[in-house]
Amino acid sequence: MRHLIDFGDMTREEWERLYARASEIMDAPEKFVDVCHGKVSCNLFYEPSTRTNFSFQTAMMRLGGSVFGFADPSSSSVAKGESLKDTVRMVSNYADVVVMRTPWEGAAKAASLYSCVPVVNAGDGGHMHPTQTMADLTTITRLRGGVDGLCLGLCGDLKNGRTVHSLIKAMAKFRDIKFFLISPRELAVPDYIRTFLREHDMWFTEVTGLEAVIPQLDVLYMTRIQKERFVDPLEYERNKGIYVLTRRKLERAKPDMLVMHPLPRVDEIAVDVDDDPRAVYFDQARYGMFARMALLEHLALQPREDHPAPVEIGTKPVCRNPRCITQTEHYLPPLVKKIGGVDCCGFCDAAL
Repeated sequence: MRHLIDFGDMTREEWERLYARASEIMDAPEKFVDVCHGKVSCNLFYEPSTRTNFSFQTAMMRLGGSVFGFADPSSSSVAKGESLKDTVRMVSNYADVVVMRTPWEGAAKAASLYSCVPVVNAGDGGHMHPTQTMADLTTITRLRGGVDGLCLGLCGDLKNGRTVHSLIKAMAKFRDIKFFLISPRELAVPDYIRTFLREHDMWFTEVTGLEAVIPQLDVLYMTRIQKERFVDPLEYERNKGIYVLTRRKLERAKPDMLVMHPLPRVDEIAVDVDDDPRAVYFDQARYGMFARMALLEHLALQPREDHPAPVEIGTKPVCRNPRCITQTEHYLPPLVKKIGGVDCCGFCDAAL
C-alpha cells in the first residue's frame, strides 16, 4: 500500500495487519512514542475539519514525528492560483507523508500521481473518506470483537456522505453484511455505490423510515444532512432535521447496538442520547486517532520516490461531474475505469 485513496484499494489482510497494530498502540501507547522520530507529515486541509485534522496531528506527534501544513488555503500559495500538482510536488519535498482534505472529488487520487511520498485521502468532497472508515472498523472490532455478520443501518445524507460511501466499500471485505440504507429518496446513495453493492452480492434495502428498522440493527450509523454539499438551499431546508435519534427511539433497539456518527452532529442525535452506553461516537473519534497512528507509521517509513513516473498531460475534462477535480485541474490525465461494466471517471467514480 503506497497511498490510501480509497479503502477499497486495501485487502482484508492489509486491514487486519493495520488493526492489529492499532490495537497494540491502544494497549501500550508508551511503546510507540519514537517510532516516527524525525518523520514529518504535511496536512493540507482545503476545507474545515476538527476531528480529522486534529487526530492526524496528534497521531503523528504521539509517534514522535512533527506536522506542518495549512487549515486555510487562503494563507498559502493556493490563493495565488498555484495548481494542486505544484502544491503537492512542493510539499512532498519537505514531508514524509501528505494528508489531504479537499472539497473536490478525486483530488487525493490526483495528488498521488505527482507526490514523491505517500498521500492519504482525509476526505474528498462527497466522494470518499477512507481513514474515517478505519476509525469506524476499529470501533466496531474493538467493541464487538469483529465485523462479519453485522446488520448496519446507515441513516441521513447518503448521497453526499463520503463516510458512508467508504464504509460500504470496506464492508465488501467481510462476510454476511446486511445494510439498511435509510434516507429521503433525493439523498439516496449514488448509482455507483448501488452498483458496487450489487456487484459484490451484498444484501441491502433502501427505506425512508428509521423507527421501523431499528430493532434489527447491530450498528446504527447516523450522519448529518450536509448543508455545504447542497447547490439548492431549498433542497437542504426540505431535508434538514428529517431524522432525529432520541432516547425514546432507542427503547426499541437491541441492548448491545452501537450508535455511531462520524461527527460533527447538528440535530440528528439528541443530547440525551449521549449518556446511553450504546452511544460510542466520542469513543469512535479516539479510536480513529489510534487507527491513524498505525497508518502513519506504515506510510511515513516508506522510502521516497524522488522521480515519480511521468503522467500524461490532459487537455480538457472528460468527466461531467461539476465537483470532480478534473473540472479545475485541466492538465490531469483522462483516467477511466469500469464500475459494473460502465465507463467511470478514474478520479471521482462518476459515470462518463
